[in-house]
Amino acid sequence: MADTLVVTFPQDAKGRPFIDDALGGAAEVVYLADLDDDQARAAALRSATAVLARNTAKELRPHEAALLEHAKLIQFINAGVDFVPLNAFPPQVPIASNGGAYAEPMAEHALAMVLAAAKRLLVEHEALKTGAFNQHKRNRTLAGGVCGILGFGGIGVATARLMRALGMKIHAINRRGASDAPTDWIGTPAQLDTLLAAADVLIIATPLTPATLGWIGARELGLMKPDAILANLARGEIVDEAALFAHLQATPRFQACIDAWWIEPVRHGSFRMDHPFLTLPNVIGSPHNSASVPGTGETGLRRAVANIRRALAGETPLYLVDADQRMM
Repeated sequence: MADTLVVTFPQDAKGRPFIDDALGGAAEVVYLADLDDDQARAAALRSATAVLARNTAKELRPHEAALLEHAKLIQFINAGVDFVPLNAFPPQVPIASNGGAYAEPMAEHALAMVLAAAKRLLVEHEALKTGAFNQHKRNRTLAGGVCGILGFGGIGVATARLMRALGMKIHAINRRGASDAPTDWIGTPAQLDTLLAAADVLIIATPLTPATLGWIGARELGLMKPDAILANLARGEIVDEAALFAHLQATPRFQACIDAWWIEPVRHGSFRMDHPFLTLPNVIGSPHNSASVPGTGETGLRRAVANIRRALAGETPLYLVDADQRMM
């Protein structure tokens, strides 16, 4: 029997050829959105060898997730899957995120935000509006400093590449405490304090899990240099919101670049913050648009399907979701 890939989200005529091309004939593709009948949907899901999904909370009907017990892989096109009810799937079926799929534009975004903070670009832009010409107000150079990267997967590695080009040393943390990508120092989560104390720039690029929820709190922020720059590309909830706001108020030389917020439209249905971060001069914000550049949709599809092909070929897929992530 031929392998079948079930795509759970709607895909227009422009996107379907990307999936076909990336799949290379390795499986027949069935689009769940084309099937209205409950029995046809159930039959497709029961026969699925692999699944390509975005947000199954919206794409699957009640009890449909349980039908995927024979799938070799449930592959999401999202890099972060903390907002998806993963515990609805049969526990024996592997689940993979699309880790690193959007790494290159996100790394550029991190670099832009950090440089804007270090060079005081937004602050001095606003000052110029008032007629203030602060030519001799000192800004910073990043060369020679330490860029600490919390989460050294695809995004972290891509960001490290750009930061190293500026002349920064790369210190990183991942679960293994090792990486094929070059670093000047790498440790495990147990060595977080060492990373924080050394970092002139801290890039947060780790998944949200029970272990990373609220990982950066008041104690951790207090370990950092008073003029450090924190940039969060991952999930707002990794950083304690109240603690960060208090630290920014008490430590005006400390800066935060926030792309990932605590309450966001895609995951929560609205944008909200419990503290007025954007009133602070040492905050730069963006609307979690670090991956929103032309071509990312195609790139994400191709990388997700490439991981599906690994599973169909009997190879171990990349970016498998572990047990603690499945409990989010």
